[in-house]
Amino acid sequence: MKVAVLSLVAAVATLILGYTLSWTITPIVIGLTYAIAALGVSVMARAGQISFGHAMYSCISAYTVAFLARAMPGADALVLILAGVVASFLAAIVIGLFVVRYRGIFFGMLNLALSMVLFALLGKLYTLTGGSDGLRIVRPTMAGIVMERESFERALLVVTLVLSMVLAWWVQRYFRSGSGQALSAIKTNETRIEYLGFSAYFIMWKGYLLSAVVVGFSGAILALMQGLVTPEIGSWLRSGEFVFITILGGAGHAAGAFLGAVGFESVKLVSAAYFPGLWQFLLGLTLILVIFMFPTGFVGQIMKRIATQKRDRARAQARANATLQSRVPVRN
Repeated sequence: MKVAVLSLVAAVATLILGYTLSWTITPIVIGLTYAIAALGVSVMARAGQISFGHAMYSCISAYTVAFLARAMPGADALVLILAGVVASFLAAIVIGLFVVRYRGIFFGMLNLALSMVLFALLGKLYTLTGGSDGLRIVRPTMAGIVMERESFERALLVVTLVLSMVLAWWVQRYFRSGSGQALSAIKTNETRIEYLGFSAYFIMWKGYLLSAVVVGFSGAILALMQGLVTPEIGSWLRSGEFVFITILGGAGHAAGAFLGAVGFESVKLVSAAYFPGLWQFLLGLTLILVIFMFPTGFVGQIMKRIATQKRDRARAQARANATLQSRVPVRN
């Protein structure tokens, strides 16, 4: 309940900031797309599987938005987002059928290889995709309303915030469900899962689909925000940034992706402003410090402190009860 209240307060504060300072809308929305993508990557991280190519689902979604916007100039932004997510889902159904058979480095590298194939095709098929120049997207209507750029960006900020909260709730609910617990169990003992009568392959496949759908949302929103899609959206560097945020925030709770995105964007913006030649070095140094000091990420450290406080309160209450009982006179 406390997490939900804090999330709502953070969303309202973000909305106020965006409406007060219009120039912050673009970095906020782009930062939220990174957080949403990291949220999708964290689903597979629960099973101990890190994908170095999940940006391909963001790319598939973004290009679907661009293609559909060109084919149907009157398509609404909400319809475009939904179409991009559906495209990511359909692609994940096929790719996931054989990718989830693998574990560890093979899982991560196979996703990376597939994303690199997509990246190369998008760059070579110039007549269809625009090559490295990409495709421009004419600003669509939002909920049937024609808007100017500033109004559209504000509306997109609201949509992104709402989607972020819904997706975070959905993923956290999945983590607590039977399927989510089974997915976590694959990390510790996959053989035991099979002996209990569950299919580890099917559990991984369902988790992979959820992961791809969540990442698909980030690509669709990013395409609308930028008004341009390029192959860089699906590059291995982008996938690496998603993994970076996931590790930074931690995969123990859905909030970890958003905490990681805040940390990532903060370090990136500050270092780029004051140390333009060292921003990558500072990002790497930040990740190293987090791994050594907080191996479970920001959210893992927070959850650990909360658990410690609850344990201390329980012990204090138990001592108080024991003291009270010792003072009660015994009647014969």
